Amino acid sequence: MSRVDHRGRHLDRIAEVRAGLAAEKVGYPIGIRETEVVRTAMVGAGLLRLTLGGPGAEGFEAHAPDEHVKLIFPDPDGTLRLPERNGAMLRWPRPAVVSREYTVRRYDPDAREIDIDIALHDGGLASDWAREARPGAVVHVAGPPGGLIVPHSYDRYLLAGDLTALPAIARWLEELPGSAKGWAFIEVVDAAQEIELSAPEGVEVRWLHRGDLPAGDGDALVRAVTGVTVPEGERLYVWVAGEAGQIKPLRRWVRDELRLEKADHDITGYWKRGVADFDEDDHH
Repeated sequence: MSRVDHRGRHLDRIAEVRAGLAAEKVGYPIGIRETEVVRTAMVGAGLLRLTLGGPGAEGFEAHAPDEHVKLIFPDPDGTLRLPERNGAMLRWPRPAVVSREYTVRRYDPDAREIDIDIALHDGGLASDWAREARPGAVVHVAGPPGGLIVPHSYDRYLLAGDLTALPAIARWLEELPGSAKGWAFIEVVDAAQEIELSAPEGVEVRWLHRGDLPAGDGDALVRAVTGVTVPEGERLYVWVAGEAGQIKPLRRWVRDELRLEKADHDITGYWKRGVADFDEDDHH
């Protein structure tokens, strides 16, 4: 019984926050599940979509565009060590297991499929694994631990990020109400990395091409974002993710220029140049 009660509580909380005025992180019970690769496919030139399914995907929960899971990989010697369920949490083994964190792009409860779009880069543990993954390959998925629930009551939404943020931005645009207004800025190498997005009519989507600049370099994203004009008196929600150093000026802009309350923005370093397994929570 207790599990059912617990589940009900977080679902009620999600509904309350979504119907309210300010965004809030809501935790869900964290599971660990064994899934299998159903298929892989390229989405544009930059993202590889990993579709996971099998009995282990049943009952997965997805409630927020930026929620994430950890894919767990064997240790270098081939040993697979997994966290264990501990009530609504996971107990992780020590030393730390080999894992990589990804946004949940889509969950289809009828097909029991979880889509994860992986930004490909050379020498990336998970992207190398995903390129080689064949249907039937087993992968363990931990989470999501919860997500940021953003009400649909803001006047405008500003979404911005690079290729690593694109899966979350794509889901954001799908899940916003059709009446939503705002902007989405996405920095990619070139038009080949652009993908089809399903955005509300009132949200202007702008692709920024960085060309030969290395990922995480240049100020095109910051310039584009800080160039918007927010109509006087409107409530704005800002969501930004990407390379930690590159998006730093946007933290200052949101704080000093826009003067947004803490609950009205979320700016997250998804990766850091030169750091293989960057987790912003460890670097605050």
